[in-house]
Amino acid sequence: MSDTATPQKFEFQAEIKQLLDIVIHSLYTEKEIFVRELVSNAADALEKLRHTQLTEKEIFDDKLELEINITTDDTAKTITIQDFGVGMTRAELVENLGTIAHSGSKAFLKALGEGGAKNTNLIGQFGVGFYSAFMVAKSVKVYTHSWRAAEPGQLWESDGGGSYAVEESDGQRRGCKIVIELKDECAEYSQDWKMKEILERYSAFVSFPINLNGKRINTVQALWLRGKNEIKEEEYTEFYKFQAHAFDEPRLRLHFSADAPLAINALLFVPQENTEKLGFARTEPAVALYCRKVLIDAKPKDLLPEWLRFLKGVVDSEDLPLNISRETMQDKALIEKLNKVITKRFLKFLDEEAKNRPDAYNDFYKEFGIFLKEGAAMDFTHKEQISKLLRFESSLTEKGKTTSLADYVSRLTGDQKEIYYLVGPNRAAIESGPYLEGFKARNLEVLFCYEAVDEYVMNNVREFDGKKLTAADHADVKLADLPKPEGALSEADTKTLTTWLKDTLGERVAEVKASDRLVDSPALALNADKFTSPHMRRMMKAMSKDKDGPDAPLRVNLEINPRSAVMKRLFETHTSAPEKAKLVAEQILDNALISAGLLDDATPMVARLYKLLESV
Repeated sequence: MSDTATPQKFEFQAEIKQLLDIVIHSLYTEKEIFVRELVSNAADALEKLRHTQLTEKEIFDDKLELEINITTDDTAKTITIQDFGVGMTRAELVENLGTIAHSGSKAFLKALGEGGAKNTNLIGQFGVGFYSAFMVAKSVKVYTHSWRAAEPGQLWESDGGGSYAVEESDGQRRGCKIVIELKDECAEYSQDWKMKEILERYSAFVSFPINLNGKRINTVQALWLRGKNEIKEEEYTEFYKFQAHAFDEPRLRLHFSADAPLAINALLFVPQENTEKLGFARTEPAVALYCRKVLIDAKPKDLLPEWLRFLKGVVDSEDLPLNISRETMQDKALIEKLNKVITKRFLKFLDEEAKNRPDAYNDFYKEFGIFLKEGAAMDFTHKEQISKLLRFESSLTEKGKTTSLADYVSRLTGDQKEIYYLVGPNRAAIESGPYLEGFKARNLEVLFCYEAVDEYVMNNVREFDGKKLTAADHADVKLADLPKPEGALSEADTKTLTTWLKDTLGERVAEVKASDRLVDSPALALNADKFTSPHMRRMMKAMSKDKDGPDAPLRVNLEINPRSAVMKRLFETHTSAPEKAKLVAEQILDNALISAGLLDDATPMVARLYKLLESV
């Protein structure tokens, strides 16, 4: 018998011993990664054979299907992973599994490159991924037969210590069969359900069939690498449900590829519902990152900006330089570039939807607009693009109909340099309040904002198309003069009344003056702090940790309407019945504070109302 027919023991190269220690103890964060690595290696071997078949006439065992077969035995605590790929000779076993400087996949890619070809289906470095098996294995056996018919079958065996053995093995099929005897604490991997779960997570889109205990696992195709014209709607829906673990159908879909500045294939979906809106926890990132169909990260945090966390789907880039474990990216700048390219492309897609399918876009916005507002306020890189996608009702739209900032600007007349908005709980509250009157009288459009975050968004967006975003209830707003109405108090009487009101109301008001905003209402209150609108003050109070602590003293500017019957009556009463007039003045102020949402404590007002009722 020849020397090669008996087991021959080899010492691992020093670097391999060091690598094994790193792999087993610290390289991978999750032990289950070994399945992904070994399946990827098997797919590499099959891909190599497919190329070899193009150039070689004689292939050993050439009737075998190009597939990967995995079997589990929970009694023996073993896993067997078999491929019918190129296999290895004795020399290749020693080179690839005993010496870190040699790598089957790496050498193969180099050979292809030298021939001018580029194969995007190859990934990983065979030797390194293989050693991940020792995280879970007591021992590993590799049965193999090269595609070369003249080469004998081989058996490689090691317990992951300092050595391995190689011997000839008769009766081997072409390719590699890896038998892993599991450590006791890793026995769960020999359970059929556990292996199925891991394969579906990491290897669902491998090009070759993967069979687990005789049953096909990877039944869903990697649609993102196929042409859009050859994919049916039901295939997209099936893929979405599989990838997003969803039961609904996607609301929107973006399928695109790009070659520059990066090679990207992406398939993104917008779900039907915003689960955060329904009261569920904050949505986790759900656009998985792949490199040539092998999962790198199911929930990458930096792939997309935080405000796009509602998206589902896949991004695949062959340009990713992976670290040795494939679990983290070495080049953060590259990930940032991916982030910008995908975000820009998705925003362009939404802009096209808004123009071409406005009703569908408005439905999307009702559900997911809060995320766009978050982006407009926080993402300074894409703020301009996102701002174009914002939608609001306005004083010129019907109830339920919205307008964009661009449409608002297109309707501007004269020298108006502001985009006005009002924040309120609903349309009825805004329209019945005093703050809109002056704008309606001058035919000035005002956007209606119904969400608590809107004030924050407007303050951060600041301007659009050179027009400043301005709260209509801001103290600094100046409106053009209107013709003086008849029946109003004279300027002298108005001056007398405002002076009396200022003296009577004392520290509660910073200023009292005649208003250029009011048409029908008797008065309105404006926050004296010009940097804080009434709505912003409410938000700050709501976010305050000290709910029961003393508030900062509230001082407002009170504006009165000189033609209001209430004000004319108050002017008469302030001299004829000063005590009653004082009660009325305080009630007018509280009414104005209620309209502004600034009345924190109504108790004194209730007591005062009873006093006023006594005098009726």
